[in-house]
Amino acid sequence: MKYAFIKEVQTLYPVLHLCRVLRVSRSGYYDWLGRPESKRSIRHGLIATEIKRIHVRSNQNYGVVKCWKALRLEGFVFGRDQIAKVRRKNGIYSKRRRRFVITTKSKQGHEAAPNILNRNFSSASPNKAWVGDVTFIPTRKGWLFLSVLLDLYSRKVVGWSMGNRNDSVLVKDCLQMAIKHRNPPLGLVHHTDRGSTYTAEKYRSVLTDHGMISSMSRKGNCWDNAVSESFFGNLKNELTHHKTYDNREQARADIFRYIEIFYNRQRLHQTLNYVSPTDYEMLEAA
Repeated sequence: MKYAFIKEVQTLYPVLHLCRVLRVSRSGYYDWLGRPESKRSIRHGLIATEIKRIHVRSNQNYGVVKCWKALRLEGFVFGRDQIAKVRRKNGIYSKRRRRFVITTKSKQGHEAAPNILNRNFSSASPNKAWVGDVTFIPTRKGWLFLSVLLDLYSRKVVGWSMGNRNDSVLVKDCLQMAIKHRNPPLGLVHHTDRGSTYTAEKYRSVLTDHGMISSMSRKGNCWDNAVSESFFGNLKNELTHHKTYDNREQARADIFRYIEIFYNRQRLHQTLNYVSPTDYEMLEAA
């Protein structure tokens, strides 16, 4: 370890001084430099290279377990403890997470639907239950609002839309995308909070036209829509919290990449036995 440290910093300090401080001989150090690299060192170097690749691909979000699972999916047989050790040695850590205040306010213009979902966040097949919500992302030019719909079966984002205002157009565009891409059967449970955009007659008429059953959280109870809230927490912790956007277009492009490239197709989910939503649906359909 001492010789390795000397090699690392020898361009900054004289080797003679480093050897004196660390109480090793110069001859021993130069002998060590001439030795072939050990198999263990080579293996650790390989592990470090693969860990760094996964770290970059996950936008620095994976901890030890997800990093280990991602490498196993690619055929690597490194041990979990070994990965943890190499991560520590190389100073590789996931981004720090923080809690976000839930800011949804209900301004009902119409009667809210009953809470039919009732916190049953599991689904045996696709397109049986969708959950949705709206959040906002700050930019230097103002807020960017994001509406999403997720399928409880795979946690996949099946519909999304972004806009400058939190209005009926925003949530309706999101719903129309989900309908177009998924073509859901009659009887799908559509769960959201009691926001006025969701209780609006025009929005609920779209649900009725497609045979969907409207379900809404109880007043002031964010846990009734925990899956949507969890998605927004991940989005902010893994992406937007660590960035300052100059304008809405910049934020829009970043969020598109997060949803369509990373979250739906690459991000490993513990609830899905550590595969991505897209892979989970493909595996279950096979």
